Formats: sequence, structure tokens, C-alpha cells
Amino acid sequence: MTSADRRLAPRRKPRQVRAELTRERILTAAAHVFADYGYAAGTTNRIAERARMSIGSLYQYFPNKDAILAELLVRHIDRGAWTGVEELDMSPGTLAEAVRALVRDAIDHHRDDPQLLRIMFEEAPASSELIEAIDRHGRARVSQVREVFARHPDVHVGDLDTAAELVVGTVEMNTHKLMASPRPIQVERLESELVAMITRYLRGDE
Repeated sequence: MTSADRRLAPRRKPRQVRAELTRERILTAAAHVFADYGYAAGTTNRIAERARMSIGSLYQYFPNKDAILAELLVRHIDRGAWTGVEELDMSPGTLAEAVRALVRDAIDHHRDDPQLLRIMFEEAPASSELIEAIDRHGRARVSQVREVFARHPDVHVGDLDTAAELVVGTVEMNTHKLMASPRPIQVERLESELVAMITRYLRGDE
């Protein structure tokens, strides 16, 4: 572990339910504080106050606010599988709805707090844990999407591996960029345009 990784590593990995609940309380409080005050003014004192604990108790779990923000970002990225994929209709003519489900899953994950989303991606320091989370999440999502493409009769691309990488990257990048923008966006328009573009590519439309 490098010195930078040690600086960002949580001090205590909870082994008991009570400790895990305390850690969750700190992370929840930090998310609110960063969203309300921004990262520079989102001090550990404010986080501890919001979590209703002493600053000493907070430092038993995290060494500094960088470590807290890094943990929030790891959790955001490593969010798990594409939900609802098992219920997709794979009959001919349903490709657009399958793509819509993928896009909507990404939008829903980025919808909660655009300001916190910006802070996480602009301010969070890099760590080996974060890099591993990005890689783990990317591989899992690409694998899921490739499987859907392989099964759906409307998909007519020649290279499924490349297609899955391109689609996942396009959805994640554009969803994050637009949902985190300080300017208001029309979520329905974002969804519709992404679905139309990706569906045409997968069908091989001229």
C-alpha cells in the first residue's frame, strides 16, 4: 500500500453491526455536508456534527475527509449489477426497450444529487481501491450488456465485445456528464436520444 493509499484508507473496517451502522452514519452525513457546503467547506467537524458524534469518534473510522469522499466514490462506482436485466423482453422488435432499461438504470443511479456527483468526480483523490472499483464495475457491466446483446435477435453488430464496451462507455460517460452538469437538463430528452442512437447502432441501421 502506498503512502497515498494509507492516507485514504478507512481506519477501521467494521466487524460488528453497531460499528457498521456508525460508519454508514458518517458516510450519509458526509454526503449531505458535501452537497450543502461543497468540498472545501465540508469539514470533518461539520460531518461529525451532522452525524451526531464527536470528532474523535469520526477519526476512529476515517483519517480525514479525503478518505470519506474516496469511500463515497468507490460505493457510487461499484454499485452492482444492472437491475432488472432478468426481466427484459428478448423477443424481436423489443431492442429499443432493452436499451431504454439500460439507460434508465444509469440515469436513476446518477439522479439523486448532481452537486454531490460533481464533487465526487472532481475532488475525490485516486487510490488503488478506487481504481479497482472502476475496473470491477466496468467488467461486470460490460459482461452483462454483452450477454444481452448476444441473446437479442435484433442486435446485428459484428463484434459483440467491442459493442458492449462502446455502449457501456457511452451510457456511463454521457449520463454522468449531463446529470452532473450545473445547468438543468431534460432527463427524458437525454434518455430518448441515447436510446435512439444506441438502438440504431446495434440494429445496424444505415
